[in-house]
Amino acid sequence: MTTNATTTAPDAGITTRTALDLTGHPDVPARVGPFSHAVRWGDLLFVTGQMPTLPDTGEVVAGGVAEQTEQVLRNLTAVLAPCGAGLDDALMVRVYLEDFDDFDAVNTVYRRWFAEPRPARTCVGVRGLAVGARVEIDLIVGLVDGGER
Repeated sequence: MTTNATTTAPDAGITTRTALDLTGHPDVPARVGPFSHAVRWGDLLFVTGQMPTLPDTGEVVAGGVAEQTEQVLRNLTAVLAPCGAGLDDALMVRVYLEDFDDFDAVNTVYRRWFAEPRPARTCVGVRGLAVGARVEIDLIVGLVDGGER
């Protein structure tokens, strides 16, 4: 399901904002709140932070922060697929960590998923995350050729 809203940006003409609800797409977890999986604005895609939840059950994946990071990145990949994008299209990554002692473990997994040249990134320490997660990641993605591959 998509919802469109037309917005006029100064000196940029008319751009359509498209909110994407990808519930029911293969491997995309259900939303855990009142938001879109992603919002498209021109050739940019703003992807909601993904949790380490299993798409079929909604439960947090078993294991530690490395396993949770792997699941978050699988979930992000699943959200990007119907949009014609992948992690290599990421321009900006925001990582939220419940415990900064997990920084090195998250980076070990992160390096395997993001190729050089890697996107810009911010890592934020937080007091808590939804569903008891230890890590959450959101993205800003550039859609190559309008998301067509």
